[in-house]
Amino acid sequence: MPAALPGSTAAQNAANPTLGLAVLYDLISGPKGSPLDRDVQVPYLGSPGGVGFPASGQQSTGGLSTGIGFGSPPVIGLTAPASIQAAGFTDDYIPGVSKPDGTLSPNSTLMYIGGGRSNADGTPNPYTAGFGIGMAGQGGSRDGGAGPAFTGFTTKVVTAPAAVAIGAAVETGFVNRSGVALLTGQSVIGSSSAASAAPA
Repeated sequence: MPAALPGSTAAQNAANPTLGLAVLYDLISGPKGSPLDRDVQVPYLGSPGGVGFPASGQQSTGGLSTGIGFGSPPVIGLTAPASIQAAGFTDDYIPGVSKPDGTLSPNSTLMYIGGGRSNADGTPNPYTAGFGIGMAGQGGSRDGGAGPAFTGFTTKVVTAPAAVAIGAAVETGFVNRSGVALLTGQSVIGSSSAASAAPA
């Protein structure tokens, strides 16, 4: 079942919600029609004629994720030092994709044990595109890209070069969905303004 946003109505969640606090979710299960969205009519093993269960129309967590300790809000800074960059941390962290050394993982093994997918013989077959942690809410849509197998919107830690309003770009391509206006030097998990690639 795709992600439901707190603050959106049942009808909005069944469509494409944007309201309420921003939440982080798994790009492989959160968008409507994504590979692990199980609110679809599927054959039930052992059912007469392989008849499937009808879609329930319900929304659930969609694999809601904390990003391994990260969430949005909070806003990071300003304390001492004045920014995460000043403290020696990168502000280009991409949850579920960046390795500790800052390089990007070529596949989904950081997100899932074994990459989250395997071949019929049991050998791992990690996703190489469309994986990671997405964000929706505070005006950001859950579903993007081409449907009915929709994609979501990726995330990245970004730092405000100047004051940034709620819903405005913190840096090119990444929007402030924290619900708080940012001051110069504050960092936040930004939501991409472009839909992610299709999972593959």
